[in-house]
Amino acid sequence: MAVENVIWPRYLDAEKSRSAGRRVPLEDAVDDPTVDEIAEAVQQIGYDAVIERDVTHPREWEANGRVIVKGADDSTKNDLVQAVAAYVGILRN
Repeated sequence: MAVENVIWPRYLDAEKSRSAGRRVPLEDAVDDPTVDEIAEAVQQIGYDAVIERDVTHPREWEANGRVIVKGADDSTKNDLVQAVAAYVGILRN
């Protein structure tokens, strides 16, 4: 069975603290990451991305969406999130 990893924008959000859900070091985080940026970064790494726009993280009130990463069986979730954060940073420069 294929592993599906979910990446929420808050994992990469520089505005969030670690305890509020950020999963990357502050220097790798970006301001207000979008699901489109995350999906593009996932595809740059070589995985398929599915955007779900109308989904709300359990700790949020507004639906910021999430990205489902398909086929990332060879990567840990932490490695995947770190790589996506690095690519979002590159895409913004």
